[in-house]
Amino acid sequence: MAEQHRIRSLSPLGEFDRLYHFNGGLKLAENRAVSLASPARSAGIPPQLVLPLQQHIGEAAKCLVQAGDRVHKGDMLAEPVGQVSVPLHAPTSGTISAIETRPVPHPSGLPAPCIVIDTDGKDTAGPMMPPVDYLQTDPASLCELIRRAGIVGLGGAGFPTQVKLARKHDIELLLINGAECEPWITCDERLMIDQAANIISGIRILQHILKPQHCVLAIEDNMPAARAAIRAVLENGDYGIRLVEVPAIYPTGGERQLIKVITNREVPSMGLPADIGIICQNVGTVAAVHQAINAGRPLLSRLVTVTGDGVREPGNLDVLIGTPVSHVIAAAGGYSSDIERLLIGGPMMGYAVGSDAVPVIKTTNCILAVTPQTMPSPRAALPCIRCGKCTEACPADLLPQQLYWFARSGNHDAAQDFGLFDCIECGCCAYVCPSHIPLVQYYRHAKTTIWAQEKQKQAADVARHRHEARLARLERIKQERTERLEKKKRAVSTQGSVGEDPRQAAIQAALERVKRKKEQAGFTPANTENLTDEQLQQIEAADRRRGSVHHPEDDKG
Repeated sequence: MAEQHRIRSLSPLGEFDRLYHFNGGLKLAENRAVSLASPARSAGIPPQLVLPLQQHIGEAAKCLVQAGDRVHKGDMLAEPVGQVSVPLHAPTSGTISAIETRPVPHPSGLPAPCIVIDTDGKDTAGPMMPPVDYLQTDPASLCELIRRAGIVGLGGAGFPTQVKLARKHDIELLLINGAECEPWITCDERLMIDQAANIISGIRILQHILKPQHCVLAIEDNMPAARAAIRAVLENGDYGIRLVEVPAIYPTGGERQLIKVITNREVPSMGLPADIGIICQNVGTVAAVHQAINAGRPLLSRLVTVTGDGVREPGNLDVLIGTPVSHVIAAAGGYSSDIERLLIGGPMMGYAVGSDAVPVIKTTNCILAVTPQTMPSPRAALPCIRCGKCTEACPADLLPQQLYWFARSGNHDAAQDFGLFDCIECGCCAYVCPSHIPLVQYYRHAKTTIWAQEKQKQAADVARHRHEARLARLERIKQERTERLEKKKRAVSTQGSVGEDPRQAAIQAALERVKRKKEQAGFTPANTENLTDEQLQQIEAADRRRGSVHHPEDDKG
């Protein structure tokens, strides 16, 4: 199926100068300078880490530890389950204090199973993976090392990286996403400025794994410092990496939108970039690949933008996975006095959390604390006036108004027919809606309902198959029992003489079989010595009675 969507050969590397456009999109106020003013700094080691077992798309990791266990930095705490899963490691040393349900950062607000570590502040490291020479290592082994390092997409999706790299077709373009288009968020730009060499090193490892025809690193045109840092590294060698500037239009950083801008190709509906010969990876992900392969370090921390006018010292912090948001805010100088909301992610695709007790996870790229002046509370929704502005702004070429009506009415089949699952939940439609309808929330609710119904259907199918298998097994046992009885009846009718009672013949045949078994085993009756005459007479009478069972005429005498 995927072969039907294969793209023609891309333009030669020197012809990526021409850029294309996707439908809609928005030009938004950036609010980036405040968090970019200083280099990244460490958030330190908190007193306690909370590590959810589910931090990626796919199956949650399986816990390997129990309360009271002593762990070291880098120890595996949970192992992957299935192919679309990754392990979880201890970000620092300490003691497992609990394995329990805790609040986690998720739009639903529901709690989830977590491993809780009381840290000791020593940061004692356990055995790490040894660094490897990737040029002397086959791609399959490198993918397994990336999986063992627990690396997922750090751009926000959280898809296990090794699954993307295990390609099924030849890859024509490796596209590295440095387009950080959402307002306020600057962690990727800060990473490119501070760790440009590590990013290029990680890209080189992916080039060795995928062997693409072309490799492009896309950076938005409002990132001059990041562009200069990357170019300085590329000028020192022939890496086969092309640096391309893309316009800072939201959501250019979306995977499908960036592919459209660079190649003018569209990922098919319900398809993947690999179906058209493209693999896209975030700059943070490739930096983590560098750390895993060249330093033997699993994914233990990530760069997080902590910003908004609700914090005193905005910036980018290197945060251990599992660090409570409250500790991160404290490391950024604490809250300002008039904070109203706390968001995980940016103002467009982020979601509000009710408590700063939730932890930073692998996909947390921003903590945004805002005041009423910067981001007022959402207004009450008004009736849709069918103005069509949402359709004009949609970068996925969908009909948001139709999706809204279908989602609101519960017509999920129609919503899917209109491309519900092609919606990237960027929020452009809700941003331009003059009626202030929370469109994305309707789409998310519809998707969640469909997923829940699909799981119920799968569970019902499994139960039905199990029931049908049980009925088939019982019928087979019944049939086998019937066949055995018929076989015995046929055997009895064959052994009995003409006019003889079949039941009596069966009894006689059984006695004969017992007699033959005793003779073959050399059976000698026990306690037959020194018998009295009376006992011998009783035995003889018993033998006559046994014979009379099969010969009723003997009783007549």
